[in-house]
Amino acid sequence: MEILLKYFQNLTEEQHEQFTKLKELYVEWNAKINVISRKDIDSLYERHVLHSLGIAKVLEFKPNSSVLDVGTGGGFPGIPLAILYPETQFYLVDVIAKKIKVVNEVATSLGLKNVKAEQKRAGTFDDRFDFIVSRAVTNMPDFVKWVRKNIAKKSIHELQNGILYLKGGDLTDELSSFPKAVEHDLSNFFEEEFFETKKVVYLPIKYKV
Repeated sequence: MEILLKYFQNLTEEQHEQFTKLKELYVEWNAKINVISRKDIDSLYERHVLHSLGIAKVLEFKPNSSVLDVGTGGGFPGIPLAILYPETQFYLVDVIAKKIKVVNEVATSLGLKNVKAEQKRAGTFDDRFDFIVSRAVTNMPDFVKWVRKNIAKKSIHELQNGILYLKGGDLTDELSSFPKAVEHDLSNFFEEEFFETKKVVYLPIKYKV
């Protein structure tokens, strides 16, 4: 938890308790259903929780906004963001049922009323969201095709509605067809070595009828 408190010092007592419980919950569930690699479970707060919250360093979600997390896996970045933004609604989807089971159990144990998680494939539903988040489930061109129709029309944030994508490495080729994409280096926010090549890519997406 220390690494989290280093960068997010204004947590409420409830948020502090929820983030503290995360490790215990994921260790317990990971023993039954492997959603986090064994070597990463000890670095849960750095490699999963703080990494997810890198999105919060780029944009603060407003109350009553909605966020879709595609390919959430065990609940990242959706669960940490839902703890940080209790008045924002989060919809977490993944194609693997056992991962969604873990997400729902974790959300219930934490008392998160702003999380809905379902086994679904991106591109198979028409709900609209202010932002779509994910952690490198595919290349950006394919991801945009999957989620373009899920962007809400009205923007209520300082950034236009769109995608906030956690990725790493050199993205020059991948983003070459997206001139409006903005790369935010997480090393500007977090000093740990793990974040040296990690980024949040922001891509505004125009509402499509």
